Amino acid sequence: MSAVVTMSDLLAAGVHFGHQTRRWNPKMERFLWGERNGIYIIDLRQTLQLLEDAYAYVRDTVAGGGTILFVGTKRQAQYPIQRHANACGMPYVNQRWLGGMLTNFRTIRGRVTKMLEYERMQSAGDFNNMPKKEALLHTRELTKLQRNLNGIRNMDKLPDAVFVLDTPKEHIAVAEAVRLKLPVVAVADSNSDPDPITYVIPGNDDAIRSTELLCRVIADAALEGRYMAERSGVVVAPAGERSPEEEARIAAQQAEAQRAAMAEAAAREARIAADQAKKAAAAAAVPDMRSAEAPAAAADVGGDVVPAAEASVPDASTSDASASAEPATETGEPAGDATEAEALAPSSASQGAS
Repeated sequence: MSAVVTMSDLLAAGVHFGHQTRRWNPKMERFLWGERNGIYIIDLRQTLQLLEDAYAYVRDTVAGGGTILFVGTKRQAQYPIQRHANACGMPYVNQRWLGGMLTNFRTIRGRVTKMLEYERMQSAGDFNNMPKKEALLHTRELTKLQRNLNGIRNMDKLPDAVFVLDTPKEHIAVAEAVRLKLPVVAVADSNSDPDPITYVIPGNDDAIRSTELLCRVIADAALEGRYMAERSGVVVAPAGERSPEEEARIAAQQAEAQRAAMAEAAAREARIAADQAKKAAAAAAVPDMRSAEAPAAAADVGGDVVPAAEASVPDASTSDASASAEPATETGEPAGDATEAEALAPSSASQGAS
């Protein structure tokens, strides 16, 4: 598991930040390390272990031919859910959870079939042969269907498990999965109820970097499972039903897949480090240019030479603008609460600069 995520990765992504102490679920107490400045801190030692368990379950499920449905409809979860689900070839719901998506799957599948038929008609040019009003109504309906059902267009049966970000918001999806006895793999923040979750991943489900990291880990597990299934061509049995020979074969495949994951992670880290080095060099070159140009400018106008130290001091207005760009929550609470803080950072920065 260390090849996929480390304690440093979790800390850097802010996975340890929970909600404010007044917004919590007492059932999550066993997963909390403590509180600082009115914010609960999640115990990342437990997160690492439980994330490893969830990773192994998702990997083995996909290796056995199973499907994981990714669910996350709030704003900061929509893009990570869609991107990572597409990367590992799994269905997803990232716009709106329609009641009955699991418990009334036959009806939902009928709507997907209708969407596919509309798409066929549109590509064939049938809409152009209709009256304008009728074509407009069909186009609007197709847009709505694509927005809500595009992620499950290829899901022709119920999934084998559900991966959820923010269980309080997606409580209907969790309730439907529990009713159908589908395993639920979910990120549980300090305000979540862990009881209906089969594989709990204690962590921040609001910050963009945190959701991005945790989605990537689950997607990597699905990719590893698909890789194992393609290499072996044999359906992987559950852990308790494997023979010693099958256990050895799976262990060898896991080791090979983890080596590939380590190489990919190392390449990714090298690219990030190179980009950071370029940015640092560019930032360092700006004050040097200012200090070199200041004496020449003063000599041209016959004035006193400005010392290089003074010339390289950043403008106070720039510091104020950057300070005002600190992320803030929608409710005006401290950013450490991580409640949609990072999702709102761009709008806060533009207001501060203005």
